[in-house]
Amino acid sequence: MLNKSYYLIFIISSIIGISFWIGFNVNLLPESASINAPIYDELFKILFIIGLILFIGMSLLVVYSLFKFRRKNGQIEDGIALEGNLSLEIIWTIIPSLIVLFVGLYSYNIYDRMGGMNELNHHHEIIGDSKEKIWAGISQNTEDEIGLINSKIEVSAMQFAFLFNYPEGKFISGELHVPVDQKISIKMESKDVIHAFWIPEFRIKQDIIPGQPTVLNFTPTKVGKYPIICAELCGPYHGGMRASIIVENRSDYEDWFNQNKKTDL
Repeated sequence: MLNKSYYLIFIISSIIGISFWIGFNVNLLPESASINAPIYDELFKILFIIGLILFIGMSLLVVYSLFKFRRKNGQIEDGIALEGNLSLEIIWTIIPSLIVLFVGLYSYNIYDRMGGMNELNHHHEIIGDSKEKIWAGISQNTEDEIGLINSKIEVSAMQFAFLFNYPEGKFISGELHVPVDQKISIKMESKDVIHAFWIPEFRIKQDIIPGQPTVLNFTPTKVGKYPIICAELCGPYHGGMRASIIVENRSDYEDWFNQNKKTDL
């Protein structure tokens, strides 16, 4: 008869195998539509797999305990308390510590690869004073860029709407239009309270803070219409603070831009 340790190894291996299979074959995320999305999806898969391992393992342990340690017929007292198990205490301290350390380091690596640690001030020179302090944002790494910076757009967030200013065309739009496969730089400012600019399909989200301009650079990779959502509770109509980003082919974007831009008389 097999030793109990073999059964334990088999169960743990099965849990890990099932978790990895589900993690790599079940997609819970929306469509991937920017160059940052695949990078973020790597982190989500790892966290999803770790969560599955813990969830399945703990669920099986609870079910096992319900049967193994249930009260026997005629038993009227609690069983002997488990105390002073140093090995068990070490295990449940070291394993979570290693998991947290791994997740922290890996998350930092993902954030860096998405451009979160890059210098921001030189990416939006045409808007405002060149010495203006940019507080936060995502600036893509040069090696990940598909195209050069094509459009620089100002985003104004207010209760409860986003407005998009195109300085080069001297017009404001209620929708964000951008060309596909071109790097876009947007400078965001809030007119009242804290808002957040979130495009789930692009896997990007950036807070918009009053008095502290933030910059977000991204490159869309698929033509389509995607929602822009405020992900920061900003008031009673927060749930309705939405807009759309329309990713178009270069020619379609230029047609839209030329139709809306204002010319000097």
